[in-house]
Amino acid sequence: MRTAAIIGAGLLLMAAAPEGVEQFGWMSGAWVSRDGDEWTEEYWTPPRGDIMIGAGLSGKGDAASSFEHMRIMAGVDGVVAFHGMPNGAPAVRFVLVRSGGKEAVFENPAHDYPQRISYRMEGETLVATTSLIDGGKARSWTYRRPE
Repeated sequence: MRTAAIIGAGLLLMAAAPEGVEQFGWMSGAWVSRDGDEWTEEYWTPPRGDIMIGAGLSGKGDAASSFEHMRIMAGVDGVVAFHGMPNGAPAVRFVLVRSGGKEAVFENPAHDYPQRISYRMEGETLVATTSLIDGGKARSWTYRRPE
């Protein structure tokens, strides 16, 4: 009986364990945000092998002004994190602090800005927000699938 209880407890712990990168499959695909002549695009691969690769491009009119390489992956420590490399800069790691449903929140309080990066689905739109840890200096992009 004791063995069954131990196995049962282990199964419950496994069921309660947070999912890996696969839980963010809802982010995959192409996304576009437009504000007048300004635009931002993000592209995310489907999760595979516990990693997602992202690319971002922003600009105005026909001119690109910034780009970013991104990835969401589990590190050797098993911790899922977002890694951003804007305009070719070295990668900065933001650790996953909250996820569930169609939301992901990553933080790095030691970074100057942003310190928090979040993604969430609102209906058919993907909302990405960057901010300080306390939510200050928030900037959001509302993405839709390209037509």
